[in-house]
Amino acid sequence: MKLKSMYHFISIITAAFFVPASVFAADPGGTSKQVTGAGSTFVYPVLSKWADSYKKETGTSINYQSIGSGGGIKQIQSKTVDFGATDMPLKSEDLAKDGLVQFPIINGADVAVINVAGVKPGELKLSGDLLAQIFLGKIKKWNDPALVAVNKGLTLPDQAITVVHRSDGSGTSFIFTNYLSKVSADWKTAVGEGSAVNWPVGVGGKGNEGVASYVKQINGSIGYIEYAYALQNKMTYTQLQNQAGQFVTPEEKSFRAAAVGADWAHAKDYYLILTNAPGKTSWPLAGSTFVLMQKTQSDSAQGRAALQFFRWAFKNGEAAAAELHYVPLPKAVAALVEKTWKEQIKAADGKALAIGL
Repeated sequence: MKLKSMYHFISIITAAFFVPASVFAADPGGTSKQVTGAGSTFVYPVLSKWADSYKKETGTSINYQSIGSGGGIKQIQSKTVDFGATDMPLKSEDLAKDGLVQFPIINGADVAVINVAGVKPGELKLSGDLLAQIFLGKIKKWNDPALVAVNKGLTLPDQAITVVHRSDGSGTSFIFTNYLSKVSADWKTAVGEGSAVNWPVGVGGKGNEGVASYVKQINGSIGYIEYAYALQNKMTYTQLQNQAGQFVTPEEKSFRAAAVGADWAHAKDYYLILTNAPGKTSWPLAGSTFVLMQKTQSDSAQGRAALQFFRWAFKNGEAAAAELHYVPLPKAVAALVEKTWKEQIKAADGKALAIGL
């Protein structure tokens, strides 16, 4: 089967079996509140666990559409959901233009995943520049001398590399391209960073789910996904060289090391990016998920219900987050976020919405 035909076939199969992520529809009895949200696929694994526990404990449903950060931003801008979720923080001027408040809820990480026969999880080493050269299409085979040089003792096949990237507007792509722009002048000049970029090579998959599906099915492929998806799909992740020059493995310890220096208190509107963080054990593809809400809530009950859910997640969601290798916000940062709610999110009459949560 020719490669184009194979991609078309995979797209049909993926479309036939992939169902957009929706976390727990409303109580069929109609007696429970329902909060609606949309956006980041990066946060979906932990958000779905939180939503399950929260529904059992409170009776309130969290209906979340995992459609990508770009979609989440558009839906909160158009006021069709109670909250949007994005892994690409918005700048202050963009928040002000749309009357939005932004705050972080969790830290996590992207990983590079591969499908190369004979290579086990964590065996392949990549530097940021090598990763950029692969995604630029300049390194075309797995046994390229540049890859062999940093992977002595590992047998790499004479096989073409197939790049897999996101096809939708994606915070995961923002984290990935922001990192590549920091570590590769070639990438910064040719492609740059963003939730959607003009990819030089490769095939696009929708959502973390779509990229994971392609990488699993295409021999010789490489892609990038949130770490929880790599674990859930039993995929082969790589090591990455960090800012300190160390090759590190993706794990909670290295994710936490990347997040530990984050100065949220001095980040205006929480605009902070964790990629390529300093530290010998820091994972270079770390990132955060941010929630977007309207500053003025036309429906106070809905706005308050959304805040109640996130407050519950801060207080009760650490175990579920750790199980999926996310890094919960430090308690001091969660307290800072709750202060932001009280100061910035108002009911239609101008009163603070978060008072008395």
